[in-house]
Amino acid sequence: MESLFISATSKTPSIVFDREKKVIEIKGKSTPEDHVAFYSPILDWFDSFILDPPDYTQVNVHLDYFNTSSSKVLLKIFKKLELINEVEKKVEVNWYYEIGDWDMKDCGLDYEAIVNVPFRLIEVPE
Repeated sequence: MESLFISATSKTPSIVFDREKKVIEIKGKSTPEDHVAFYSPILDWFDSFILDPPDYTQVNVHLDYFNTSSSKVLLKIFKKLELINEVEKKVEVNWYYEIGDWDMKDCGLDYEAIVNVPFRLIEVPE
């Protein structure tokens, strides 16, 4: 399985799925005009990834903003990560939010309550 790297744009986050380093990172702003076109290859990558995950995977999510369609895709991703935990592999999500961004913190708390994946909420400076 190959790693996946997508550069950020003004409307889409950077995506780094580095299989060797066992790190998945989603960073930036997620308001793609066509969320299906942007996220379909990413969801396909996850479908392959969960078939043979490493023993440990760290997932870093540091989004400045995301829209409703992106929130639904994030939930799909987190649901796929749940499957990794079910096969006794370890996955952890680091949910980064800026100081005072209570909305983004609440989003992390909401995802943590919905999925069976360990979340760590991390407050960072602006």
